[in-house]
Amino acid sequence: MKIAIFGSQHQKKGQIKRILDILSENNVEISMHKKFYDYLHLSFGVNYQIAEFIDCENFSADMAFSIGGDGTFLRTASIVGGKDIPILGVNAGRLGFLADISDKDLDATLEELMLGQYRIEERSQLMLTTKDKSFKEYNYALNEVAIMKQDTASMLTLHANINDEYLTSYQADGLIVATPTGSTAYSLSVGGPIMTPNSSNFILAPIAPHSLTTRPLVVEDDSVLTFDVESRNRSFLVSLDGRSDVLTTGTRLEVKKGDYPLKVVKRIGHTFYETLRDKLKWGADSRFE
Repeated sequence: MKIAIFGSQHQKKGQIKRILDILSENNVEISMHKKFYDYLHLSFGVNYQIAEFIDCENFSADMAFSIGGDGTFLRTASIVGGKDIPILGVNAGRLGFLADISDKDLDATLEELMLGQYRIEERSQLMLTTKDKSFKEYNYALNEVAIMKQDTASMLTLHANINDEYLTSYQADGLIVATPTGSTAYSLSVGGPIMTPNSSNFILAPIAPHSLTTRPLVVEDDSVLTFDVESRNRSFLVSLDGRSDVLTTGTRLEVKKGDYPLKVVKRIGHTFYETLRDKLKWGADSRFE
């Protein structure tokens, strides 16, 4: 088995050492992102046998580990791209919907992986297309495509069409198009609904809309969404899972379902509903803690 490891520069020495020890004991071939290895070596003196250092997107593996928070997972997803490599998210951060393997579950999870006892979920992604081919390196988003105002207090006007039918013109600070995976991310913070990961839908959630009647909308994920943006300073910001670029007004945005899903490794018997109860403390009563 060959595992590619990616991580953030916020690690617990004990956690990363346990991961590398268990993988080495099970004769796993380890490849690692070069910047992550350099950080571990300088910060903790980590010195393991690494079969391959990953400096670009030209690599292969049976599985990828993302060690950090959800931001680290999204960066790992952008590097993995369309390689069909499933990703396991190990939580070294705080909340962690994508990086949901906690420190207390780490040993049991790794033991299950070595025995082949895990399942893989396929998560739909968004693909952004513009005439000038913005985001040339990677125009996919696992969580959301966000269109936002830039360098001005004035609102944007976003003319939205679904399958060539005019929907509305949003007057707002911006608009989020989110996947079911992204429903617990930025979209949730602006009042969007939570969706189960395998739902066949996308969310349109306005950011601080000027009209009280403007609400998040759920659409089928085979829809083709197009947006024309008006801005007083003739520019606006587009973000794909935090990777941002400034575009000029007159740039038409087309957003649709990506050509391939992202594969996410999950423990058998652990469900999204359990994650909601754990991460969002549903049903918890602080009076009895």
